[in-house]
Amino acid sequence: MVTPNYLRAKIREALHLGETPQRTAVAFALGVFIAFTPTYGLHTASVVFLAWAFRLNFPAILVGSLINNPWTVVPILGATMWTGFFLLGIQDVPDVSWSHLSITTLYETVLPFILPFTLGALTLSILGALLAYPLGLLVITRYRRRPLV
Repeated sequence: MVTPNYLRAKIREALHLGETPQRTAVAFALGVFIAFTPTYGLHTASVVFLAWAFRLNFPAILVGSLINNPWTVVPILGATMWTGFFLLGIQDVPDVSWSHLSITTLYETVLPFILPFTLGALTLSILGALLAYPLGLLVITRYRRRPLV
């Protein structure tokens, strides 16, 4: 049975691994980077692969990537598109017409959004990771200074 004490012990175990706080903060920042990438549908696979490939703290990467979740996906997508349009200097958002739905019209409708979406997502990924590292490092070092009870 999962009890609050069991969960606390598992969290302590994850945060007190035998790695440096810097390495754990890098894992968290990498998770935040993944959360903002335009590879929707592959975030979890990216987390698993990168944790395995670089032997990073899996819980830290996972927590960072979970910033993008069902409650935050709409604001993240909005910020992504706004950032992409802003960086490209696009002031008029292309019209979206769903009147004749086919593969061709879907392609033509989505095409003007691909570059702003990708550029905005990568920009926010980099900014998010750069902000997440010092924040994660601060939280981890303060937490690890606390005595275990």
